[in-house]
Amino acid sequence: MWVYPEIRTLGDYASYWSRRDPQRPALRTAARVMPFSELDLAANRAAHWLLDRGAIDDRLIGYLGKNSFDFYIALFGCARTRAGLVAFNWRLAAPELLQQVTDSETRLILAEREFEALLSAALADLSDPPQVFWIDDHATFESLTTAEPNTPPGVAVDEGDTAFQLYTSGTTGRAKGVMLSHASTNMMRLSEHLEPAYDWQDGDSFINGLPNFHLLHLGITLQCLYNGVSITIERQFDPAQMLRSISTLKPSLLTLTPTMLQMLLDHPDSASTDFSSLRLTLYAGSPISLGLIKRAIAVMPCRFMQFYGSTEAGGATSILRPDEHDLEDEAKLQSCGRPLPLIEMRIVDGEGRDVAPGTSGELLIRQPSITKGYWRQGETTAAAISHGWYRSGDIARRDDEGLYYIVDRAKDMIVSGGENIYSAEVENVLSTHPDVAAVAVIGVPDARWGEAVKACVVLKAGCNADEAGLIAYARDRLAGYKVPKSVTFMAAFPLVPSGKVSKKDLREPFWKDAGRAVA
Repeated sequence: MWVYPEIRTLGDYASYWSRRDPQRPALRTAARVMPFSELDLAANRAAHWLLDRGAIDDRLIGYLGKNSFDFYIALFGCARTRAGLVAFNWRLAAPELLQQVTDSETRLILAEREFEALLSAALADLSDPPQVFWIDDHATFESLTTAEPNTPPGVAVDEGDTAFQLYTSGTTGRAKGVMLSHASTNMMRLSEHLEPAYDWQDGDSFINGLPNFHLLHLGITLQCLYNGVSITIERQFDPAQMLRSISTLKPSLLTLTPTMLQMLLDHPDSASTDFSSLRLTLYAGSPISLGLIKRAIAVMPCRFMQFYGSTEAGGATSILRPDEHDLEDEAKLQSCGRPLPLIEMRIVDGEGRDVAPGTSGELLIRQPSITKGYWRQGETTAAAISHGWYRSGDIARRDDEGLYYIVDRAKDMIVSGGENIYSAEVENVLSTHPDVAAVAVIGVPDARWGEAVKACVVLKAGCNADEAGLIAYARDRLAGYKVPKSVTFMAAFPLVPSGKVSKKDLREPFWKDAGRAVA
C-alpha cells in the first residue's frame, strides 16, 4: 500500500533518500545544490541544536523568513524532535504578527534580519518575549548548528505529533493555528500515491516561489521531497526572476495560483522564456478562466492540473486532471474536479442532508489527512469538524458527471490573488477609526487579482474621513494584501430581516456589472 513504507514521519524523508540515493539533489538554487545526504546531516544538527534550546513535545518553534535552505533545514530539524515548526506570515503588519506569536506560545523564533523591524515592533510590548535568533546570508541557521553532532538525535517521534502549524484567518478575526501531524502528512502522501494522475519521474525538479506560510507551498514541497523530487528554491514569487530561473535551471514542475500564472504571462520577458523543460503546471487557489488557460497552453507546452483543498484538510481534496482540461468546454474548466483516492466529499443543505446533483449546498470533506484541530481552540475545532467531516464553509454543487464546482467561498471570505482574506479582520481594524460609525467589507471583481477588497463605510455624524485616509489607516494595521483597494461611503447598510447587514445586497451591483450572479 505504501510506496515508501520506511517513511513514517517528516524526519524520515531525507534519511530514506540519503540511504537509497545519497547524491540525489534535494534542494537547489542557481548557486548551490544540496543532496539528500547533506540535508539529512543538516537536519540532525538542527535537531540537536533545537533540543538544547527547549524543543519538546507540544511545543512550537517559530520561523519568520522567506524561502531558503535554512527554512527546510529548520522544518526537517524540528521533525526530528517532538516540536512542530510554525511558519509565521512575513507579510503581516506588526499587530497581526504579534497575535500569531502569542497564540502559538512559541518561546524560540528563527527570524531573518530582513524582518527585524517587523518582529521587533510585534514583540516590543511583551513583558516576556520569546528568544529570537537572527539569521541572514552571513549567519545562517545552518551555520549556527555546525558544531552539533551529525548523528540522529535519538528522539522517538510519534506519528501523532504536530509536524508543523500554519495560521488561517478566522471569521471572527482571530487567527487559528492549524495543526498538521506526521500521520496527516503521510496519509496525504498515500492519497496522492493512489492517484494515477500524479506521475513522478527521475530527474524531476519543482520550482517553488510560493510563500512558506501557506499549505500550497508545504503541501507541494513535501509531496515532491517524499518522492525524491528536488526543490528549486525561489526566495519569493517574482515574475521576472521566476522566468529567468525557468530558462536557466530547467525545472519540470511548477505550481502557481491563477493570479501568479497571469502575472508570469503578462511579464514582457515571458515571450523570450524557454518553457520547454516544464512537463506539468499545477494551479490552485481559484478557478481559472478559459482565456488564461488557453493562453498558458499556447505559451507553455506542458500539461495542466488544477486542485482544490484547504489548510484544515491537510492538502488537496480534489483535482481536475490533465485529461479533463477540455478547452472546448469552458464550464468544465471552472470545476475543481473529483476527489482523490481515500477522500469523500458531500454537499448538504442547512439541515445537513445531502442535496441532489446540480443543487448548491455546503461542501463537507472527509479525508485521512485532516488536521488534528486548531491550536488551543477546542470549541472552534468541534464546530468545524464533526465525526471526521470538515465543514469547508464553501458553497458547492456537483454535476451529473461527478465533477464538483465551488459556487462561492464562505460568504465573509475574499479570495484575492490566491490569498484568503476574512472581511471581519478588515472590519475590526476600520471600526476603530474615530470617524467610522459602521463598516462592512466585501470582495468586488478585479481583473488582475480575481477579487479586490472594498470597504463600505457609514461615517459618524459631522465626520469627514475620506477614502485615502481610511486606506492609509488600514495600511498601518494590516498586511498589504488585506488593505481595501477602495472605499464606498453610504448613509446606511441594507439589512436582512434579522437585522444583520445584507452583504449579498452590497455585493450585487458590482458583480452584476461583471456579469456574475451573487449568492
